[in-house]
This record gives sequence, structure tokens and C-alpha cells, in this order.
Amino acid sequence: MEHIIQAPETDPRPLAPAAGSPETDETTATRRAASVTESSRANRGWWNGNADDYQREHGTFLGDDRFVWCPEGLDEVEAELLGPAESLRGRDVLEIGAGAAQCSRWLVAQGARPVALDLAHRQLQHAMRIAEEHGTRFPLVEADAGVLPFRDGSFDLACSAYGALPFVADPVRVLREVHRVLRPGGRFVFSVTHPLRWAFPDEPGPEGLSVSASYFDRTPYVEEDEEGEAVYVEHHRTVGDRVRDVVAAGFRLVDLVEPEWPDWNTQEWGGWSPLRGYLIPGTAIFVCERDS
Repeated sequence: MEHIIQAPETDPRPLAPAAGSPETDETTATRRAASVTESSRANRGWWNGNADDYQREHGTFLGDDRFVWCPEGLDEVEAELLGPAESLRGRDVLEIGAGAAQCSRWLVAQGARPVALDLAHRQLQHAMRIAEEHGTRFPLVEADAGVLPFRDGSFDLACSAYGALPFVADPVRVLREVHRVLRPGGRFVFSVTHPLRWAFPDEPGPEGLSVSASYFDRTPYVEEDEEGEAVYVEHHRTVGDRVRDVVAAGFRLVDLVEPEWPDWNTQEWGGWSPLRGYLIPGTAIFVCERDS
């Protein structure tokens, strides 16, 4: 397996300690502004500190040979949002916010040439370990999605299953970078928490079915340490915001998929659950193309 390629740091300060790590005392959840730099720094620290727990909790559901778009369990084999599986052979594909690179491993099995990129070194260590166990080879790159370390027109396709975009303060910057590294006619598909969910408590039970906040409040969700430093950040965009972001970056929106909760999926994943999934959407998947 190739080693992890590290792009130059955009923020030279030490990483923020991850929420729940030994270095972190009590954290407080709030809604406040969070800059590009603060968001990137906090989330790099959080995912480095929580990667082990995340993979233990969700690794089985995500699988070693599946491409799962969302907690609903929508599989790329079924959805074909990147195109029919047979069309992926020989295609250069960038996975953004790859985590343990489950999607990239599936792409390799289809004959594609993926590159898995993530902000968190620890997540990519999991990707390396699992790839070595399965005898799979593909590049792993540690970098910020807002500054992609690739030449213009390097990829045929790009994908991101809940990676990067929910956590960045400037999504258009990321989308423009993806547009830049795609070849003419290239497709970018990304999934995020459905914007409607921001109006509801993030709870899987009945308490998560009553509106508690304004859908139109774009103030980021921030977890702070005792000194007021952000250790985790998520950014809210309305559906209209996401569409405008896609267009502003030069993409054409081809489809907007809202996966329905399937009967076979009985698991709870954070605020996702069968109870809520049957009633309100939990995921939005944007299918975008760069014009030829």
C-alpha cells in the first residue's frame, strides 16, 4: 500500500484537541460564527481524535466492499449516481473526505483508479490498514478539500459521501476546487445531511420530530472547549443555498436525490432512525456535472 501523501499545511498552528480526547475537558455546544481556518483546524482535530470510535461504530455498516452514500444505506450499486459500474473501469476518481476510504475500495473493485483524500491523518491510517488487509492499492492524500493538491483536469469523476462539505465554512471554495480538478464533462456527486434536519433536534426518537429552530438560521453548530476554542464545527446551508453554491462553482445540477428509509434498515445512527426516516428526509445527494 502506498504511504499517505501529506499536502502542505494551510494552518501551521498545532491541531485543536479532539472532543472527548484526553486533552479536552468539558465541551459546550453553541451556535456561532466559525471561520474557514477555525472550522478546518477544529474538524481535523476532531476526526483525528474520534476516527477509531467512528470506525468501530460504523465500519461494519459501511462495509469493506460497499459504496454507501448515507445512513439510509443507499448503495452505489443500486443508485448508479456515478454511472453504471461497468462504465467506471479505467476512470480517474477523487474521493473527498474519504475517511477509511470504503468508497475508494469499491471503486478499485470496479476497475477505477481512485485517489482517497481526507483532512484527518488517523482516518487515512484506517484506510491504509484495511486496504493492506484486502490487498488493495490506491493513493491516500492528506489535505484540505479547499486546497486540492492536484493539477487542473486530473480526474474524470469525484465523489464525497458526507465528506468535507458539511464541515466547511466556504463550500463554494471546495466546489470550485473540485470543478478545477475535473476534466470537461466530469461528474461530482456529494451527500450531506438534508438541510431540513437543521430545524429539528438531532435525536432519533419522537423528540426529533418537532421543529425547534429556524430552517433559515445559517449560524454554524460549534462545540467549544473551556477556553472557547472550537473543537467541532458543522455548517448549515438551505437547499436553495446548496443549489446556488453548485451553480456558482460552475457546475450544472443534474439531480437532487433524497433517499427514502428502506424497510431492511433497522439501525439508528446518531439522529438517523427508522422512526424519523419514514417521515422526514435525512440526506440530500447532489449530482453535478462540469460542462464539456
